[in-house]
Amino acid sequence: MDFSVKKLASGAGLFLTRAVQFTEEKLGQAEKTELDAQFENLISRADCTKHWTEKIYRQTEVLLQPNPIDHTGARIEEFLFEKLDWKVPSRVTNAELLGQYMQDAAKEFDLGMPYGNTLEKVGECEKRLGEAEKEFLQTSAISFLTPLRNFLEGDWRTISKERRLLENLRLDLDACKTRVKKAKVAEAKAACEGETAPDFQETRPRNYVLSASASALWTEEVEKAEHELRIAQTEFDRQAEVTRLLLEGISSTHVNHLRCLHEFVEAQAAYYKQCHLHMQELQKELGRLPNAFALNSTNAIATPSMVTEGSSSPVETDTLKIEEVQAPATGTRKARVLYDYDAADSSELSLLADELITVYTVPGMDSDWLIGEKGNHKGKVPVTYLELLS
Repeated sequence: MDFSVKKLASGAGLFLTRAVQFTEEKLGQAEKTELDAQFENLISRADCTKHWTEKIYRQTEVLLQPNPIDHTGARIEEFLFEKLDWKVPSRVTNAELLGQYMQDAAKEFDLGMPYGNTLEKVGECEKRLGEAEKEFLQTSAISFLTPLRNFLEGDWRTISKERRLLENLRLDLDACKTRVKKAKVAEAKAACEGETAPDFQETRPRNYVLSASASALWTEEVEKAEHELRIAQTEFDRQAEVTRLLLEGISSTHVNHLRCLHEFVEAQAAYYKQCHLHMQELQKELGRLPNAFALNSTNAIATPSMVTEGSSSPVETDTLKIEEVQAPATGTRKARVLYDYDAADSSELSLLADELITVYTVPGMDSDWLIGEKGNHKGKVPVTYLELLS
């Protein structure tokens, strides 16, 4: 118990001494050993790396898991599984759950009806989107989140620990320098007093003896302080070299994070491409299904004045005869293609992203489609794949 109290008292005294010294340095009342400019740049770069790596890591967690339960960005159960070193159970994604609900509703509404049939198709697509999302989350966590977390919880903690040790050794070094300076001043003062010849009539000889003794004591104190200074300087230089090597390793961290960033972009691009393909397939499937709403809309638009007795309309409710459709004299527009589109049948026109085509509508045509022309080719194109230009 006595040993513990002494150790505690010694630690508290050292803490207070360093606190006073640090305060005096801030006020410019104490000497401070400055690090070289290159070392300061390494420290600044490391701090910047830690700051932005932490921000990117947290925001990536929010992106991959938008509804966290705790402040760390991870669900409580996942946190517990990770700490217990257990395998995290597979969780159904929101898209998969939505797809299941749609398919269950389709069975209730009768798959033979347009609404039920459409719900079944959309539900299947949502499940595929959910599976793609799950694969993307797993890939991103392994290739991007894990390296960032390893840096923050591993490398950066080591760097911070060595930097704190270096700061403590710097304070010890400056304290040694201050002791040496004070000892030399006292030695010089004692030497000046000792050089004065004693006046045995006005002063007592004992004062002269004390002055000579004090000078010898201060000389010994200077030698002791200089020895402690050399030890402190050696320890500081050794720790500075260790810390410098760790800080220079930040460059390797940047290279590693660059590779991880490329992998994250590749995973994200593959995920969005897969989602786009699934949605394209869904649009084609829905286009082939009988759509009562579209038929009613078409019938409402096709007024008797559009189809005269004894003449045939270029647009029919069941099949559009593209070869009979003629571009109107006015009303054509230019459009930019946003995504690639593969024609489902001969009545549709295949599209390539970023190409310009001429589009127009014809009486009685579904509002979700336009007639597109490029060169000698003509056919129906979906409005959602176009950007109409003025």
